[in-house]
Amino acid sequence: MNVRFNLMPRRIIMFEEYNKAQKAVFETTLRLINEKELQATSMSLISKESGVSTGAIYHYFDSKEAIINELYIALIKASTKAVLKNFDVDETLQIRFGNAWRNLIEFAIQQPDAFRFMEQYSFSPYIEKTTKVKAEEINWCRTLATLYESAVKADLFIDWNPQLMVQMHYGSVVYLLKAYFQDNMQITEKEVNKMIDYCWNSVHKASA
Repeated sequence: MNVRFNLMPRRIIMFEEYNKAQKAVFETTLRLINEKELQATSMSLISKESGVSTGAIYHYFDSKEAIINELYIALIKASTKAVLKNFDVDETLQIRFGNAWRNLIEFAIQQPDAFRFMEQYSFSPYIEKTTKVKAEEINWCRTLATLYESAVKADLFIDWNPQLMVQMHYGSVVYLLKAYFQDNMQITEKEVNKMIDYCWNSVHKASA
C-alpha cells in the first residue's frame, strides 16, 4: 500500500468559526491545561493569559466547565475536518483508508496540545454527557467506520464490527504518536506507511 506521508504537513487552523475573543480563550485554556493541568487553570488565569477580560469571558461562557466542554467540541470539529480532508475523493477504499489515518497523524503532530487534551479528557467527568453525545455524532470515527463497513460488504475486510476495527487501529496510531511525543522514536514517512499497512493487513481478508 503506497500512501505518502507528508513530512511537512499542511497548516491546520483551528477555531475558525469562533470570534477573536473566543479563539483566544480556547487557545489559552488548551495551553494552560497542558502546562498546569485542569485544576490549576482558573478563570482569572485564563483571563490574564488570554488578554480577554473576565467579563467578556463570562459573556460567552457561563463557567470554566462550559469553556472545557465547548473547547472539546471545537477540537473534535477541527480533528474531524483534518482527518476527513479529501475523504470523499474518487479513490479506492484502500487509498481513502490510508489518507484518513495519515491525516490523523499529521493533525496530532501539528496540534499536540489538542491531541493530548482529547486523549486525556474524552472519558473525563468534566466532559458532560450531552457534550459526549454531540461529539460522537460529529466525530471522524463514525464516518471512517462507514468506510470500514463498505470494505466488509465488498469482502475486503473480515466480518467484524466496523467501529471496533476503527478503535483498534486508533489505539495503534495513538501508541505510535505517544512514542513520538515522548522522544522514543521519530515518525518518518516509512514508519507511517508501515503503520498504515499494518492496520490494513490486520483486517484485510487476504491477509487475515
